[in-house]
Amino acid sequence: MGSNGGGGGGGKQVLWEFHATGPRNISNPSWRDLIRSSWTDPNYRRIAVSCFVQAAYLLELDRQEKRNGESALAPNWWKPFKYKLVRPLIDSRDGSIYGVLLEWDQLAALSDLIVLRPNGAPKVVLAIRGTVLKQSTVVRDLEDDFRFFTMESLRGSVRFTGALEALKSAIDKHGSNNVCIAGHSLGAGFALQVGKTLAQDGIFVECHLFNPPSVSLGMGLRKLQEKAGKVLKRYVSGSSSNATELSHPTEDGGAASEIGEEKLIKEVKRWVPNLYINSCDYICCFYADRSGVATVTAEKHDGHSGTHSKLFVIAKGPKKFLEAHGLQQWWSDDYELQLAVHDSKLMYRHLKSLYVNES
Repeated sequence: MGSNGGGGGGGKQVLWEFHATGPRNISNPSWRDLIRSSWTDPNYRRIAVSCFVQAAYLLELDRQEKRNGESALAPNWWKPFKYKLVRPLIDSRDGSIYGVLLEWDQLAALSDLIVLRPNGAPKVVLAIRGTVLKQSTVVRDLEDDFRFFTMESLRGSVRFTGALEALKSAIDKHGSNNVCIAGHSLGAGFALQVGKTLAQDGIFVECHLFNPPSVSLGMGLRKLQEKAGKVLKRYVSGSSSNATELSHPTEDGGAASEIGEEKLIKEVKRWVPNLYINSCDYICCFYADRSGVATVTAEKHDGHSGTHSKLFVIAKGPKKFLEAHGLQQWWSDDYELQLAVHDSKLMYRHLKSLYVNES
């Protein structure tokens, strides 16, 4: 789950020069950001963070293609935003770079008369790439893809352990309010898993998920199990001779369950990840509707307000799969975004697992 050649999608090889393929209408931070920070604009934030994830792709491609110094492509994707590389995250299995830990570069900011970090700009960003279909990375990347597809969990991967340790270290140094994690495709799966793990300990970090994987064999099997359980309950209830007597405790239990659900909703809303979805991308599209159908609709729910996740669906964007799954669309200003779904059923199930012990 990812893209070959730097996260942009498409069938042809692209040299990812920032000035050629990066965002067109983005301005460098300036002294004006002391008064009105660009980072408070959700669109600017999305563009900047998606560029950081692109840098994670390119740092690995720079390594593979032996580009360094002025020929390296990756640094140009974080420098315009006044960030610097703290360290790459390296997979001990094959030596590949799967993520980057970036930090606000105050010295670079001072050169543009920015004496303070702009309001809303994270002190540290951990960005994780998706799959790169190159000879030196494809085996381990697909191994983690398969891990998610079969088990819907990435906890067993060395990349999960490395990302979690890196983020915990940044939080210990700078505080959770100053830290952000982001990823694309498989990388978004890792970012979600790491964010959930921290949230279970009461540590809530900003999280951006671009084209997060939503399809897994484990999810399909669970849905079948749930449907089979419902059918069995209806059968037992219908065939019981004292079904009326048995219905009362069921109703009471249902009322208690509703109260517990409302309490759970309030707890879940403490951590609100940002999801970016293209409904033509069948890897991530099932986040886009409570019923599991990818539609662009706004939903309101009686009894509670707020969101469990901020889910943005791209409007009139790329339709072909490789482009619809690509990262480039998220720093482009050619596409309109809609805050489409206030309550994704699939994301709610992920967040519910933070507070309910799973069997």
